[in-house]
Amino acid sequence: MNKILNEIKEIIKQNINEYLPEVKPSDLEENGIVYYMNGKNGTEFDWYVNEHLPSFMVFYNDKQNLGAVKLSIYTDGGVEVYIYGDKGNKVIKEVQTSIEVSENELFNLAVILKSEADDKLIWDSSIDKINTDVEVSNKEITKFQDTEQYMEPIKNRMKLLNQTAYLSKKIIEESWKVGYMYRAKPINENDSGWSFMAGNESREYTDDYKNIALVSVHEVYQLDPDVWNYIDNPVGSEFIRISSNEFEEDHNDKEIFIEKR
Repeated sequence: MNKILNEIKEIIKQNINEYLPEVKPSDLEENGIVYYMNGKNGTEFDWYVNEHLPSFMVFYNDKQNLGAVKLSIYTDGGVEVYIYGDKGNKVIKEVQTSIEVSENELFNLAVILKSEADDKLIWDSSIDKINTDVEVSNKEITKFQDTEQYMEPIKNRMKLLNQTAYLSKKIIEESWKVGYMYRAKPINENDSGWSFMAGNESREYTDDYKNIALVSVHEVYQLDPDVWNYIDNPVGSEFIRISSNEFEEDHNDKEIFIEKR
């Protein structure tokens, strides 16, 4: 098995022994087997967008089957471990540590996991069932690297989700979808520049600051996921809703499609 995966297994084992001493191997799924959780986004997405490999998990062996340990290893070798007590219902410890490994070694492991797990449709499986004792080829490396360009827009959107935006309270309080969105020049590094309106506000309504909330772009996305594909557009962008799930650039020649969630 790949040496990095062996270290990951050892870190997980040590944390179970230290923080879950009452938990026996039989209390864990397959006596504490470590699973590679690539099934949600895949290896390439997490590597380029989240800057870590998909998580490694150990699960409780009961009907709920919740996680006992979750470990993430980042591209710089940093390791974050969450330990769950109460059969997985409660985080009891968060541990920060690291593995002495070069980024190139981690990258090669990512390529191996992609080719030996993702490409073979092996999802959320025991790491013991993934063949990681292989050499990566230049073709596999190039194929993996080529996906970065497609991940960049998603990465930019993920960053934007943590920035602030202005949101009409009609969207929050009256359940209207976003009908009009525009991006002004950000006032600081935490500001996305975006304002989101229902599209049926009066000038008097928008002029009253009490009717406008300062929220994260993520909160807007949770209320109206339709904005996702548009939030990485540049300063000066203006969009109007034209259907239940589509926007287009505003040229002042169409009515806004206004709809409730």
